[in-house]
Amino acid sequence: MAHGMRTDSHSNYVRRNDWRDNATHYALLPLRIFLGVTFIYAGLDKITDSAFMKANGTGSLGETMRGVRDLAAFPELVDLALKSPVGFGYAIALGELAVGIGILIGLLARVAALGGALISLSLWLTMSWHEEPYYYGNDLPYLMAWLPLVLAGAPYLSVDAWLAARRNSRASA
Repeated sequence: MAHGMRTDSHSNYVRRNDWRDNATHYALLPLRIFLGVTFIYAGLDKITDSAFMKANGTGSLGETMRGVRDLAAFPELVDLALKSPVGFGYAIALGELAVGIGILIGLLARVAALGGALISLSLWLTMSWHEEPYYYGNDLPYLMAWLPLVLAGAPYLSVDAWLAARRNSRASA
């Protein structure tokens, strides 16, 4: 043994690096699962809530939008939705379902993430804009959570990855 140098230390470092590489590789998976399940739940919750899917009345989407209209960053967006609150409610609910399913299974993941970001942005600019301080509103953190998935998509454990691998195997054959 020359000067007390350990020869096995490098292999331990490599193993730790493999773990880190593996963790980095799957880092967005918990975010995909959380956002996917949350948006599916939100969409189903809206569709199945009979009080919510009404233009008027306690707990209705129309009443909620009228309540935040003057506090919104863009009251014009609220006015647009108030032309047909029930139609808008179904559009949001179905959008949340599509986004949630898309990101959860990784089908057109970047498109789904962009849809989720746009839903969160529109809700932030209308429903939670008035929250002070701004970090008390929940829509802005959701918007920020969608952005890494817009950039990275779902490259692992996804329909997109499976389709890409299938295309690559056909191209190399």
